[in-house]
Amino acid sequence: MGGRGRSRTQRKHFRDNRENVWKRSKSDPDSSLSSDKPQTTHWAPFATQNPSFDSYYQEQLIVDPQEWDKFIAILRTPLPASFRINASSQFADDIRSQLENDFVHSLRAEVAEGGETEAIRPLLWYPGNFAWHSNFSRMQLRKNQTLERFHEFLKLENEIGNMTRQEAVSMVPPLFLDVHSDHFVLDMCAAPGSKTFQLLEIIHQSTKAGSLPAGMVIANDLDVKRCNLLIHQTKRMCTANLIVTNHEAQHFPGCRLKGNHKRKELDHNIHQLLFDRVLCDVPCSGDGTLRKAPDMWRKWNSGMGQALHSLQILIAMRGLSLLKVGGRMVYSTCSMNPIENEAVVAEVLRRCGESVKLLDVSSELPQLIRRPGLKRWKVYDKSSWLVSYSDVPKFRRSVIFPSMFPSGKGNQDLDNGNCNVVMEDDNTSVENGKTEDGVEALENPVTSESADEVSAFPLEHCMRILPHDQNTGAFFIAVLQKVSPLPAVTEKPSKQIDEQNVEPPNQSLENAQAPLINSSDSTIEEVVKAVPEENMIDNVSNTEDLEVSPLTHEEQNSEETELPHNAQDTAKKVAGKRKLQIQGQWRGVDPVVFFKDDTIINSIRDFYGIDEGFPFNGHLITRNSDTSHVKRIYYVSKFVKDILELNFSAGQQLKITSVGMKMFERQTAREGTDAPCAFRISSEGLPLILPYITKQIIQASPVDFKHLLQDKDVKFTDFADAEFGKKAENLLPGCCVIVLGKENTVSKESLKVDESTIAIGCWRGRARLSVMVTAMDCQELLERLLIRLDTEKGSSGHVGGEACTEVEQ
Repeated sequence: MGGRGRSRTQRKHFRDNRENVWKRSKSDPDSSLSSDKPQTTHWAPFATQNPSFDSYYQEQLIVDPQEWDKFIAILRTPLPASFRINASSQFADDIRSQLENDFVHSLRAEVAEGGETEAIRPLLWYPGNFAWHSNFSRMQLRKNQTLERFHEFLKLENEIGNMTRQEAVSMVPPLFLDVHSDHFVLDMCAAPGSKTFQLLEIIHQSTKAGSLPAGMVIANDLDVKRCNLLIHQTKRMCTANLIVTNHEAQHFPGCRLKGNHKRKELDHNIHQLLFDRVLCDVPCSGDGTLRKAPDMWRKWNSGMGQALHSLQILIAMRGLSLLKVGGRMVYSTCSMNPIENEAVVAEVLRRCGESVKLLDVSSELPQLIRRPGLKRWKVYDKSSWLVSYSDVPKFRRSVIFPSMFPSGKGNQDLDNGNCNVVMEDDNTSVENGKTEDGVEALENPVTSESADEVSAFPLEHCMRILPHDQNTGAFFIAVLQKVSPLPAVTEKPSKQIDEQNVEPPNQSLENAQAPLINSSDSTIEEVVKAVPEENMIDNVSNTEDLEVSPLTHEEQNSEETELPHNAQDTAKKVAGKRKLQIQGQWRGVDPVVFFKDDTIINSIRDFYGIDEGFPFNGHLITRNSDTSHVKRIYYVSKFVKDILELNFSAGQQLKITSVGMKMFERQTAREGTDAPCAFRISSEGLPLILPYITKQIIQASPVDFKHLLQDKDVKFTDFADAEFGKKAENLLPGCCVIVLGKENTVSKESLKVDESTIAIGCWRGRARLSVMVTAMDCQELLERLLIRLDTEKGSSGHVGGEACTEVEQ
């Protein structure tokens, strides 16, 4: 009966024909109220106040009551703009010098009101003066005509990749990760990508010309659209050490191989995904961004943090399970709510036992003003404050969990006297129903209305960055270190259990998350012996053991995933169990294929005279399964190559949306058909391969190089240096590389390439050279070239900056 029995077409027509009496079209004359009041069309600013916000955080004591007025006042002001120089950019020193010597003085007269003494200044806590704070909001930068030159400078450098506009507090978590150039890093919730870009900067910072760092970054995000934003952001880095994936963070695949026969097929020792560093910047309510997003004021409510609490725990636990022993994980949010911050960290420490330690990093970044984490907080629900879980009504225990409270104890623990709770009024602990003095407790201290729970974990090692301390947004950061493999847990079995759905007794801690969170009274009975690390990773390579999860809402709508051939049968076998994300083949995503066409590879190598020392074999990939019609060839680092091979061996568990750096691209122009090699070197890949090119490369004087950048298309006879024009004419038709010389004439010595070399890709046509660089890149190169020429005229010594090849990307 009803709509359930109808066909899909009938239901669709029924929905389309229904009239929504509450919604009026904009063209409906009756939709406008027939009042005599004149209608205003001007924009009204957001209301920057919310009584519920004030009462909630005043009760939580996130700041001293005497500081509240200062705290709330600065929250209602716009957030100043901040930006970071790409430390691995070849123009990093030039840009920093331009900020210090030019804009600091020229903007001094434009200091905005607010007590600041400088228009722009470096953030002292950021290494190398590569991060800067501006006293102007983003709105002021866009609207103020006197700031137009500075604003255009920021936009250009940001688009090129030499600079990233990023909130100051957002730069902090990657610094506490302590990333090295050889580290394997996972960014679990990476979009929009500013932190991922920062991690790549750190990895590439000490890399020499023509080489790649040993480490790599895997950047993951659940939302497909946000993944595209992440790809756009990180493309400016032009790196071969990045993989972008599209997974639920709490179900990120481990790609663990089962069986020695599969392991022997690989040329490396990577048999599962384990990371040296994990950045766990989880989804949160985001009330720390009120200065940047004032519409949050009207949207905010205390339930926003509670709704995300369980998911945040799952993501954090998954991150720890993928972390190597001895590795470091940073848990961070842009929220001030202790339910999303200290409560999550406490629950993670509680579940991990002695295997995870909360680090005290107070000695790191000493100039960064931070405050210790809270050890005491309350839960607000249905207009009442809850001190402990025993205060939660039974009908609310499906949404209010024990892990939200400082003790993390449920009713069973409280009734059995197993809790170790510190009182607010005194520091007396209660164990087994007795105080330390042996006096029997008359009532459970947790249920006392005058007593607040205080966490027994060292949550003061967490960090809270508050807006009024250094004119920023708000942020929470906790640094965790994995000191041993995570423990396994056993749960108290229920008397009535369907034998078909019984889990193994030693279920890994990560896989035990869901029942522990969703069940109000069920708790961990005991922590048993530690298990090998490989048993903690999802064994998704064997579909017999794979638990398949329903698709996410976005994947259901876009049909981006496709079940493996045997996945439907597998789903039936594991019905009723907690489900993991589907692994295997993915619909709507270009495949990753190793490019092994020796004919094309050899033609490229011979045409450009690429030295044998440049590693080609196994490092070239395409995103087209039809290798006979390849348009783009990408290059990956050795570590990325190993991960791709592992992924293939494990059944393509990773849903890869972007990987590799574009190295070669087929030239489809009319003149491309006449060239001996149809593939040109892309601007992204040129810096890496430049030291290995021996053919199709010539040196130009600064005058002719400037001529090329300005006109984009120059005849051989129009160059100032006739010898250079002849050399260009003698090149084979097709792509060539033009290197900037340091003299007014072409050097007769052999071409030497180092970190200071500036080069661009061009196309040698029938009678001219055509620059194959975007207009924005040409503009940036021209400005840097003019600055360098002025510097050389002023002093014959230093030629600022490092190799410029990355700028033209």
